[in-house]
Amino acid sequence: MHLAAGRSTHPGGEFLKILRASIPAALALLIVTVQIALSPTPSPAIQSDNQEAPEETEGSPAPPQDVLVAYLHGPIGPVSKDYVHRIVEEAGDLHAGCIVFLMDTPGGLDASMRSIIKDIFSSPVPIIIFVYPSGARAASAGAIISLAAHIVAMAPGTNMGAAHPVPLGQGKMDDEMTEKITNDSAAYARSIATKRGRDLEWAEKIVRESISSTAEEAHEVGVVDIVASDLDDLLEKLDGLEVDLDGRMVTLRTAGADIREIKPSLRERFLGRISDPNIAYLLMLLGFFGLIFELQNPGAIFPGVIGAISILLAFYALQLLPVNYAGVALIVLAIIMFLLEIKIPSGGLLTVGGVVAMVIGSIMFIDSPLPFMRVSLSVIIPAVVFTVLFFVFAVGMGLRAQRKKVSTGTKGIIGEIGVAKTDVVEGEGSVFVHGEFWNAYSDEKIPAGKKVEVVDVNGMMLKVKPHKEGGI
Repeated sequence: MHLAAGRSTHPGGEFLKILRASIPAALALLIVTVQIALSPTPSPAIQSDNQEAPEETEGSPAPPQDVLVAYLHGPIGPVSKDYVHRIVEEAGDLHAGCIVFLMDTPGGLDASMRSIIKDIFSSPVPIIIFVYPSGARAASAGAIISLAAHIVAMAPGTNMGAAHPVPLGQGKMDDEMTEKITNDSAAYARSIATKRGRDLEWAEKIVRESISSTAEEAHEVGVVDIVASDLDDLLEKLDGLEVDLDGRMVTLRTAGADIREIKPSLRERFLGRISDPNIAYLLMLLGFFGLIFELQNPGAIFPGVIGAISILLAFYALQLLPVNYAGVALIVLAIIMFLLEIKIPSGGLLTVGGVVAMVIGSIMFIDSPLPFMRVSLSVIIPAVVFTVLFFVFAVGMGLRAQRKKVSTGTKGIIGEIGVAKTDVVEGEGSVFVHGEFWNAYSDEKIPAGKKVEVVDVNGMMLKVKPHKEGGI
């Protein structure tokens, strides 16, 4: 007689296989997110044919000093504020002649704008804002920052203005509060224009009437000092100009100056990119995916680590953005619906509801009327599709694998139907189950040739009972 006992395999092992197969997709999404976050911001090429500075001789003009070139591209936020502060400090340490900020921004946060203006006012060297290249803009907060610069320059084909304040994350304000904020912003713009000797009427109109001017129009009204085609043209026109640094007159010597380009650091680029609403949104979803994976299979570790890191990065980004918590609640509701669809057959109604809730929640996610502060539909739609696939296939298959009856090992034989080869009584007997002969016992006598059903496994013995359909 042959006695057999198979190797026991828990169905959770199947879920681990599904988990390992799904990890590359989640990892790929994280890698893409980080690559986007760390990819350098495209910047216009800096071309300079300047010759080396001539040696200073008695009676000759002072030699040129280094010109620091930096960038104010994209929305103005906390990272932009830190970047400007660092450059202003470096300019003082390097004894640079001036700083030229190449600007192309749609605007940004009021608090960050005011911090940047404070740094400009306290700068030990002249600061030039150059709206460049052609097609760039200095809108909203960028226009106010430009007013604060010692010298403002624009390239042909650029524009500046439209600085009407827009409340972020505060819902709809009443007329009285709107008027207060507008009056405050207009007074701030006028005070800056007064300090720099620029046109007060234009400064007030960009706030109250949201006007915007071309380079030529702004130059005509005295808001812009120079219209230059490129950086070389700008440096040539700057040479010899006098700048008032809080009562100290400084003459710019930019002809033949060495250009030192200072780009955002790795940290500044990373924090700046994850503060993008699209990146913050993807990080939040990736965090949800990772944590759900970990909760479904404790000890997997990798999904939990990735999920925790993503959630923390998303929290950092979201504290800088005007988040609509109703949108967040809808996204969480959508995830709950996807999970319920796996456990409760609804004919697809829960999935449809989840898709609708997630799309609406994603659109509402950032509470801002400004397009650059909202999550793009080109990001929302693929994210919703990926989320549905994630829950329907990855998590769904994992849960089904965990609920699946054990089909291998000694426990896997419980419930199997076999045939009694000898009489089975309380003490002993022999049955043929699952292609193998087993010693068996029963609480009641089962005649040879009758069908039996396995009810338990006790070591190398099977406990059986008569199968209700009878013998063969």
